[in-house]
Amino acid sequence: MLDADFFRRWMTATAASVHREAERLTALDSPIGDADHGTNLQRGFTAVTAALEKEPPTTPGAVLILAGRRLISTVGGASGPLYGTLLRGTGKALGEADEVSEEEFAQAFRAGVDGVMKLGGAAPGDKTMIDALVPAVDALGDGFGTARAAAEQGAVATIPLRARKGRASYVGERSIGHQDPGATSSALLVAALAEANGE
Repeated sequence: MLDADFFRRWMTATAASVHREAERLTALDSPIGDADHGTNLQRGFTAVTAALEKEPPTTPGAVLILAGRRLISTVGGASGPLYGTLLRGTGKALGEADEVSEEEFAQAFRAGVDGVMKLGGAAPGDKTMIDALVPAVDALGDGFGTARAAAEQGAVATIPLRARKGRASYVGERSIGHQDPGATSSALLVAALAEANGE
């Protein structure tokens, strides 16, 4: 069973990963976006870890709802609302339980991903974070490590795609040949999930 401590570890591991990879995320964002994806997420997840340390929530759902709120209030551009919707939606779906099973988490995470798709209007193949998140959700039933691999493959698979949604869609054909920064950061989020579980 997964408790509030597990979800705090997930957010802390994500923050550390975003910090390590911030320059790469921004480099990926430079040719097809605003060249700020890494710095924006770094600021957001730093705020998340500070908020979780200040007043640690006691349920899994509350951890993710707080994290989502902090991202929405501190991250510029589309990333804040999208990641905020993902985590808040997952947290709300988990409800007020003190512990949740991996299966319950998988269902809640799917609800969060559905919320992101609804907000951004993106589907798999549009060269967005959805290209990493949907394969991850589909693989969660086989474990967090499998989900991590699926998310990483999904991110790499965005390289030959032409962006149809998001900031990268503005550059049209020039988006082809670049790995999507949102899919890449989403893969980091899923990898941190496996890390928090000791995988």
